[in-house]
Amino acid sequence: MTIVYERRGSGSPLVLLHGIGHRWQAWEPVLDRLAEAHDVIAVDLPGFGSSPRLATYGIPQIVTALTDFFAQLGVTRPHVAGNSLGGALALELAAGDHVASATALAPAGFWTTPEKGYALSVLLTHRALGFLPRPLVTPFLRTPKLRRISCGMLYGRPEQLDPDVPYDDLRGLRGGRGFNPVAWASRGYRYTGQPTGPVTVAWGTKDRILLPRQAERAEVLLPGARHVRLPGCGHLPMHDDPALVTRVILETTAT
Repeated sequence: MTIVYERRGSGSPLVLLHGIGHRWQAWEPVLDRLAEAHDVIAVDLPGFGSSPRLATYGIPQIVTALTDFFAQLGVTRPHVAGNSLGGALALELAAGDHVASATALAPAGFWTTPEKGYALSVLLTHRALGFLPRPLVTPFLRTPKLRRISCGMLYGRPEQLDPDVPYDDLRGLRGGRGFNPVAWASRGYRYTGQPTGPVTVAWGTKDRILLPRQAERAEVLLPGARHVRLPGCGHLPMHDDPALVTRVILETTAT
């Protein structure tokens, strides 16, 4: 299995895992900040970005692909941070004692069945927009007010984005060949593990995909973790508050 990745910085390894339909560029706002302290490896998960698909999909299969990837790089027990699907994977890696620490930003797996269906329906709607010609999409991204209206489901502060960012994210959703297999394979998924090592679960207060009330369930199910709220952040907090997300991750790796 070949996993495509971006690597920057030096120090102890830190692997970054994006959400469903995204790619390593999800971490671009915090990459260089984190690279001041770590050897940062931002991956395209199998079937997303430029990484090929897996033969079969499920959370265990993706975890295995990642641990094999660590071995290929010669990386032993890296720190890991993930968002959404990547957050669930970070917690699963921690439960398997494969990592030195885990930071999970709005991790999947703490939802009810209706909440999961709602999240997927929102993402599928945005994915459909990625198939529209650019001239039909970009007018809705041109001004801060229009970005706030059109992108408010994904970002907490869409008005501060470069217009190219949400457009490229839509294109990433469109091109994610692993989107449907992952969505189908995870239809009954709940996180039930108990992670080892330092773990932080952080949730944006304006997350409209995986709703903040899921953070309350995570607190009950993971009493040994540190739980953090990210004020004003949406489902992709790396774009909303890069400095805060960087600090949360580095506080976790430092422990």
